[in-house]
Order: sequence, then C-alpha cells, then structure tokens
Amino acid sequence: MSGTHGTTKTAGPAVGLNPTEQPEVAGSSGGGPQIEAVRRRVRELLPAAAVITDHARLRTYECDGLAHYRVTPALVVLADSADHIAAVVRICAEEKVPFVARGSGTGLSGGALPRADGVLVVTSRMRDIREVAPLDQRAVVEPGVINLDVTRAADPYGYYYAPDPSSQQICSIGGNVAENSGGAHCLKYGFTANHVTGVEFVTPDGSVVELGGRAPDSPGYDLLGTVIGSEGTLGIATAVTVRLTRKPEDVVTVLAGFPSTDDAGAATSAIIGAGVLPAAIEMMDALAIEAAEAAVHCDYPDGAGAVLVIELDGPAVEVRQEFDEVERLCRDNGAFEFRVAKDDTERALIWRGRKSAFAAVGRISPDYIVQDGVIPRTSLPAVLRAISEMSASSGVRVANVFHAGDGNLHPLVLFDESKAGQAEAAEEISGKILDLCIEAGGSITGEHGVGMDKSAYMPRMFSEDDLDTMQMVRCAFDPDNIANPGKIFPTPRLCGEVPGRHKGEHPLARAGIAEIF
Repeated sequence: MSGTHGTTKTAGPAVGLNPTEQPEVAGSSGGGPQIEAVRRRVRELLPAAAVITDHARLRTYECDGLAHYRVTPALVVLADSADHIAAVVRICAEEKVPFVARGSGTGLSGGALPRADGVLVVTSRMRDIREVAPLDQRAVVEPGVINLDVTRAADPYGYYYAPDPSSQQICSIGGNVAENSGGAHCLKYGFTANHVTGVEFVTPDGSVVELGGRAPDSPGYDLLGTVIGSEGTLGIATAVTVRLTRKPEDVVTVLAGFPSTDDAGAATSAIIGAGVLPAAIEMMDALAIEAAEAAVHCDYPDGAGAVLVIELDGPAVEVRQEFDEVERLCRDNGAFEFRVAKDDTERALIWRGRKSAFAAVGRISPDYIVQDGVIPRTSLPAVLRAISEMSASSGVRVANVFHAGDGNLHPLVLFDESKAGQAEAAEEISGKILDLCIEAGGSITGEHGVGMDKSAYMPRMFSEDDLDTMQMVRCAFDPDNIANPGKIFPTPRLCGEVPGRHKGEHPLARAGIAEIF
C-alpha cells in the first residue's frame, strides 16, 4: 500500500511527501478565508478540548495506515456525538470546505488522508455500545467502537460479531463500514455489508438520516448498501446496527504444512470444490512464515514452502465430517504435516502467526508495500507462480499472506527506502501484481479500499462511462464535492468538476437516466 500502486507500511521512519507537490491529491491550497471561518465557528460551537488547531498536534493525524503520504489537516474535530458531527459538517457545507472522516486510522489505502484545506472529523471518542439485543441478534454501536469489543459485549449472550479484520483489536466499526472490511472468516460469513442492517448517517449537507434498521432488508433503493464501502465519500456513520452471530457448537482449527504454494493452492481449491465451506482458509508462504516466526515464535512446520490455517465451525457432527474430508484433501495434495489445535491456547498460537503477519514483516525488512488484490480461487497457483517469477527476476522479495479461500491476496513487497532505487522497484512490482489480478479476472482491492492509493488503477477495471456513473451516484449525495474529495476516482467528473472527454452532454444524461448537477 504505497504510492500509486500499493500502501507502504514502514518499520522505520515513514516516507513523507510534501503536500504542495501534489495539490490535486493532498488539497494543499491552504483553505483561505473559508477555513478560517470554519475554525471560528467550530470553536464557538464545541468544547475547546474537542477542537485541535495546534500544528504539532495536528500532525498526529496527518496519515492513516498508509504512511507513505502525509498531509497536515487545517483543523481536527474530536467528535463526541452525532450532533457534533452534524453541526461540523453543516458548517463545512455552508462554507464549502472539504471534510474527511477518520476512525482509528488503521486504513491501508489512504482513505482517511486529510486535506490541508479541510477538516478532519475524528470519531474515535464515540465508543458507546448503545444496545445489545440478543433476542433480535442485533447490537447498536457508535462508530468509534473497536471491532473486537462488539464480540466481547455479545459473548455473555452466546453471540459474537463475525467480521474480523487482522486489526480487529484496534480498528473501529465506523472504519469497517466505510471500507466494507472483511477478515479471515469472511469466506463463510461475508464482509461488513453482510452484517450491518442499519446506520445513522450524517449526509454532506449536515442532515442526520436513518438508513435501514433492525430488519434484514428495507424497502426501496438500497441506500445502505451504497453507503457501506463508500470510503467516506457519501457522509459519516454516527451509529451502526450490526448483526450478531450465534457462537458455533464446535470449532476445529488446523495447521497444514505444504512443500509449496502450488500444493497449498491446490488443496484450497480441492476443499472448496468438494463442497466443504470452512470458516477460514488462510495461506502464508515461506517468507511470511519466516517473518512470523521472528516476531511471535508461532512454531509453524519446519521447511514449509507454505502453510494453510483452516478453521471449521458449526454443529459438532458436521464439523467432524468436514474435518475428515479436509485432512484427506490436504494430504492428497502434499501436506507433510497436519496439526490440530487441542485447546484454545493452541488455537490462539496458530492464529497468532497469521494475525501478526503484516507487522511481523517489519522484522525482516525496514519497509514494505501491502498489496490487496483479488483473483479467482482456481487461479491461485498460476498467479502465485507469476509473482514468484517477477520477484526472482527483479530481485525484489515478496512475502505472501492472504485469504486463500476467497482469493484475496495480500502480497507484501519488501524494500529498503534508504537504498537508491529500491522503493521504485518495489512500486513497479506492486503495480504489476495488480495487473496480474486484473488479467486473472479479479479486482484491485478486496477489503482495503481504493482511497487515494489505488485510484490510478480504477480505469484498468472500469470504463470512463462506468466511472462517470459511479460519480453520478456520489453527486446525488454530495453535489458540492466536500465529503472526502480526491479519493477513489482518478479523474474528477460531474458535480461541476472537470468533465474529461465528455465535453458535451453526458451519455447518461442524454439518455434521461441521470442528471448532471
């Protein structure tokens, strides 16, 4: 996740870019009298402790998990309530000043990168779990609630919250909604969109609306589905109604060691092809295993070219039948070790290696790019071989750790920023990996979002008319283009923006399908 091809996560000093070098991305115009008016009005409205204007403190918020790009916001608001957020957004709308929402700041695509001429609205203080309703299998939480805390609140009632990003101990529900986050168990249980039934939402004009509710579906347009995964470009969630999942009767976690990623990929396809749907199938290659061992001493099989972490859950009888099938298919496809967690301690140790993988790479490389592409599951062996060949020919090391069950790759491209040419070489390989994903019929992102980081790749997947259509949806919510502008789309269009090649009337408008604002 670095530059225009991925996201750089650095173990040493982060790479910084001067926002004045990229005004179209960073919003570095300074804001002028409009931002001064916003500062004055916000100070009059909110407690002093909720408003940050000191430059040194503002720099705390200059990036999210994509540390490669940094922009100091003009103003930071630490919101305590939906009323605070609505009031601040209303002021921004009246003064035509951009705003960006930020939760825990763990995003990996630059989605929460601030604007130098705008307001950063931080929701991390909004951590109330308003209600846990086990009879309805629902919970209502504020956007700053940490993902894992939802499960902790539901646990006494026999429930948990299924979406589990690797950062679930620190990432917030509001950010999960913005990015449509997934996690290891999304293979069986789906992404955030499958577990959110309603949001309280502040639109870009400062109105507070309710989208969805407790029911599984709401009549009319799927506005809730539009908002989930919109990366803050349509407004800010101020409360979220989530679906709770009953804890399974039985859980079995296994660790299988394979000679190569080809063998592990073949086993993954065989398991799914046999009709077995594990809760999770995660893969790590030799380099990722090396990093995890250095960081957390997870005791994965010696000499493994790849490992699979497979978790089965559900009724005990069903789990036992699935386990027998999984063991057979793993061994048929070359597994030389098949280890079963005997208790929760062993289960936690197996998962510890996988969950720590991104951070663990910092033990073997000072800098690295975390990529996030998706491919068809059956293409895993071919694409992983192609990545290995690119790595060998370029001399750029690539560690692979990913959600094998649904083909969501997370290649970690390693480099040393202090050595001339390494960052550029890593960027090139990272971009080629995304091209591989597209060529295989996949996507440039599975769960980390587009943000500003991958916007340059959107035209590789979508036509200009496709992108214009997406922006027309955005214009319906935000005609003034003040909600997280400059993200997702490589070229601004519609809503008074530069029209690109459409010098005349837009085809959708000409067809009577949409209106240009």
